[in-house]
Amino acid sequence: MKKNYFLTSESVCPGHPDKIADQIADTILDAILKEDKYARVACEVFVSKGYVIVGGEITTKAWVDINSLVRETIKEIGYEKPEYGFDWRTVAVLNTISEQSPDISRGVRKTGTKRQGAGDQGSSIGYACTETKELMPLPIVLAHRLVRRLAEVREKKLLNYLRPDGKAQVTLEYERGKAKRLDSVIIAAQHDPEVSINKLREDIKKVVIEPVCKDFLDKKTKFYINNTGRFVIGGPISDTGMTGRKTVVDSYGPIIPVGGGSFSGKDPTKVDRAGAYMARYIAKNIVAAGLAEKCLVRISYVIGGSKPTELSIDTFETGKVSEEKIIKIIPKIFDLSPGGIIRQLNLLRPIYRKTACYGHFGREEPEFSWEKTDKTKDLIKNLQ
Repeated sequence: MKKNYFLTSESVCPGHPDKIADQIADTILDAILKEDKYARVACEVFVSKGYVIVGGEITTKAWVDINSLVRETIKEIGYEKPEYGFDWRTVAVLNTISEQSPDISRGVRKTGTKRQGAGDQGSSIGYACTETKELMPLPIVLAHRLVRRLAEVREKKLLNYLRPDGKAQVTLEYERGKAKRLDSVIIAAQHDPEVSINKLREDIKKVVIEPVCKDFLDKKTKFYINNTGRFVIGGPISDTGMTGRKTVVDSYGPIIPVGGGSFSGKDPTKVDRAGAYMARYIAKNIVAAGLAEKCLVRISYVIGGSKPTELSIDTFETGKVSEEKIIKIIPKIFDLSPGGIIRQLNLLRPIYRKTACYGHFGREEPEFSWEKTDKTKDLIKNLQ
């Protein structure tokens, strides 16, 4: 292990163009699952200057008003003023959704049953570690907390000149494997044109950064707050947004590899999503049981298959028992079939809009069944 090294992670606000797309996709998914829990949904969203394109493949008995869902989501995110250039009232919505290919659907079979096959091939990653109480890497936890705080102070009008777009990034210095200090904190906060850059920097440091990061700040910490000096034009006016472009932000940060696909807009027959949730569930329970300080779980599938083509773990030499022993008991405790994952984690619910911001993992939300540590006793018992 290196004596000293640096790790970086970023997160983005709900008003970031890519996150607008993710939230719209998961809002549509939730609306459909509420009416038809066996629907097949692969919803993709593209946002840009004055318009939203909703595409993908959806097969369902439900009818939902896509136009209204898109507009309501944009309004909730905070694009309520014409001067933002992207306004829920006037945005054009183009719906190009078609049905799922029968060549794909024939391999999936009935959702939630033992015979259900995977909706596609794919590899999923799950990870947990003892670095934080959330059993997540500290850099991504701090990055998410910063953008959540940035959104909070805007919504509560504590800093009433802020606009919906924004980003955060942290770089932590580690010494002998433990986080020692924050080397740098980066904030990009969209704002009204009237506020001075000096006031904004002072406010962001005092109201956003210090409450979140105080335990890791020191005299040498560098702050980069709106580093160009101005961030008035933001959101889809300044950049396009698409679903699935923030997979690293959605997962564990760049410290841990991601699987083959993104999450938002996909129903749980898609192993990109359900497989990643199960992999996290397994990894978190292994770490919570005290079997390892770090654990990475990999699960892979073939389209139409009901069993994984790969199940492997890496405890990074922190395991209290061998990886071979842990691997053998995982299938006894966790049902790794696509249908079994859906049943065990109760995934046929309209719970996904909440996942679209601030990460899919490390959040003690009641809907996030993959964050439970209810299998620790079973793991320990089966190893005795």
